[in-house]
Formats: sequence, C-alpha cells, structure tokens
Amino acid sequence: MPAARLPVLVAPDSFKGSFAAEEVAAAIVRGLDSAGIATRAMPIADGGEGTGEALRRALGGELRSALVHDPLGRMRRASFVLLADGRAVVEVAQASGLATIAARERDAEAASSAGTGELIVAAIESGAGAVLVAAGGSATTDGGTGAIDALASGGGLRGRKLAVLCDVRTPFDRAAALFAPQKGADAATVVRLEQRLARVAAKLPRDPRGIPLSGAAGGLAGGLWAAFEARLEQGASFVLDAIGFDRTLRASHAVILGEGRLDRTTLEGKALAEAATRARQLGVPAHAIVGQSALDAFDARILDLQTISAAGALDKIESAARGLAAII
Repeated sequence: MPAARLPVLVAPDSFKGSFAAEEVAAAIVRGLDSAGIATRAMPIADGGEGTGEALRRALGGELRSALVHDPLGRMRRASFVLLADGRAVVEVAQASGLATIAARERDAEAASSAGTGELIVAAIESGAGAVLVAAGGSATTDGGTGAIDALASGGGLRGRKLAVLCDVRTPFDRAAALFAPQKGADAATVVRLEQRLARVAAKLPRDPRGIPLSGAAGGLAGGLWAAFEARLEQGASFVLDAIGFDRTLRASHAVILGEGRLDRTTLEGKALAEAATRARQLGVPAHAIVGQSALDAFDARILDLQTISAAGALDKIESAARGLAAII
C-alpha cells in the first residue's frame, strides 16, 4: 500500500482536568475526516488519568467501583478496571486525585492517599490476581502513608503482586519540590513536606530516596515499593507496549499526539514524549495538538515534532486537525 494511503494514527493523551483522551481523539478524527483523511484512533496514557480505559480498550475488561475516601477524608465513589486477564487497574486520580477536590481546597499537607489504598483493597476483593496502580494526577504528598495504612487495615495484598505505573521519573525525595506547588503548597509548605517525606523514608522497610520513579503521586510509588515490594514501571512505556502502539504506528502515514500542557515536564516520562520518541525511531512524522504549549525551542527539538498546534477547546482541536490535513 502506498505510504500516502496509510491512515493517520490519532493518539492523544487526556487534557488533564479538561477532556478525556477519547474526547480529544474524537475531535481530531472529526477534523481529519472532514478533509477526507483516513484515521485510526488509539488514545494513550502514561499512568495518569485514562490509563485504565486505555488498557481496557486494548485488553478487554469491565469497570467496577467502590466507596472510598477522597484526599480530604470525604466519601466518594471511585472506579477501577478489572481486565479480562485478571489484573486490576487502579488509578490514583480516581480516589486521591487533584481533580476530586475543588481548586480552593487544595492542601498538599493535609491530603491523604488512603482512598487509593482502599481502592486497591476493593480490587483485590473483586478477585484481581494482580493490581496495576496508575500513579498520575494525585493531590497528595504523603509518601503513600495513607494508602499503606489503608492496605494494611484491609488485609494487605493477600499474595497479590503490585506494580505502579509512574508518569514521572522523579525520585521520592524530589516529589515535594517538583510537584507539591501545583497541589496547593507554598514555599514553606514544600520545606515541611520534604522533611516529612524524609521521616517517612527513614521508617519504611527500605529507603525509596534516590530511586527513579519513586516520587510519582507524591511519593506513593516509593511508599508502595518500600512497604509492599511493588514493581515500579514507567507508565508510558508500559501502556504503549500493552496496547500495541508500535505495531499500529508502523502501519501509519503520520501520528497526531496531544496533551493538555506541553512543557518541560512532558520530557519527564509523559505519554506524548514517549510516543514522539517511538515515532522518530520508526521514521513516522509526528504532530501535536495541545491545550497549551510552554516548551522552549531546545526542548521542542528534542521531541522532534513536525508541528505543534495549541487548541484549548474541542471545536478548536477539530479545527486544528482540519488544518493539519493539508500538510500531513
């Protein structure tokens, strides 16, 4: 088949706090369809919001739910995915996520990851043989203490294996400095959180400080690694491998990626950066439609994207895709 007749792969991540990856993909597909461009939609994730749905779509499974505590201790219903192969996917964002509380309520010091531990317990009780914890999008910086305590109170892992899909490579000891400010922490609070994480690390069965990926979800990844011997995985690589991204990419004329904000943190293990790297390695031109772009020229060259379009609403995303049709 001539390369020009191959479909365009549409593979955005979610626009955090705004649109699910499926919504973004549908808008891009509409824009390309209107210009007569064949497409293949494959929304992606990196351990943040949408990870469970991306894996469920590729591997089969069903959605379950349970009552758990939100980051500030209130009850909420949160969902998890029970995959067809018997594994469960628990998203930190569902139980302990920044999006579960109002912006004015953000309190990085008070926020607890207990609800994530409760959701892991619910997944185990549903019959899951192993649990994948998608660690992105948390409101917490408690080093996983809330989740650890909730898991212990709920009977522990009961022989199940635990893997944490991390959306950043940050080590445990850098979690507060890098991510607590977006969770409501001022400079003084960041210092207190760093001190608290150091105390948590010193009391855990093994020390997560300095371990790559252990700082994901405010140190929850490192806490589960230390307390339950959880395996830490780079979330983007794990998801892209699981959904067969490379195979589909090879059969594509080009790929359109997306995320809510393109900035330096994109290079720290986010789905767009991992997908762009794979596109470059396979010689597939990659474009991006993002909510906001704050990437400098040097970092943009690292990603090697052909074009970057900023579009913060679904109709604007559709319009941006329509515009790309002329150059893809």
